[in-house]
Amino acid sequence: LGRSETLLGSLHLVDLAGSERLSKSNAAGVQLKETQSINKSLSALSDVFVALSKKQSHVPYRNTKLTYLLQPCLSGDGKALVIANLSSTEESAHETLCSLR
Repeated sequence: LGRSETLLGSLHLVDLAGSERLSKSNAAGVQLKETQSINKSLSALSDVFVALSKKQSHVPYRNTKLTYLLQPCLSGDGKALVIANLSSTEESAHETLCSLR
């Protein structure tokens, strides 16, 4: 009783909307660069999740700005929640499976 305790936390909301297969989107110019950057960040995030799940000695947090900034949330006592917007159409089945993996 009578003790004061300070808790610190952070919340990161990252919108990776726009990630898609370049062959389907026909993106060009600025949209192409943005899509490539988002896809690179998603790939790096996947690499971090794989390294953490396998308890590897090296986790590649520095591969992108996204994974570098999220390092405190993804390591130690940090928590991460991923929300994926999926389509139930047959044409989108492959993209849906890729998102879930």
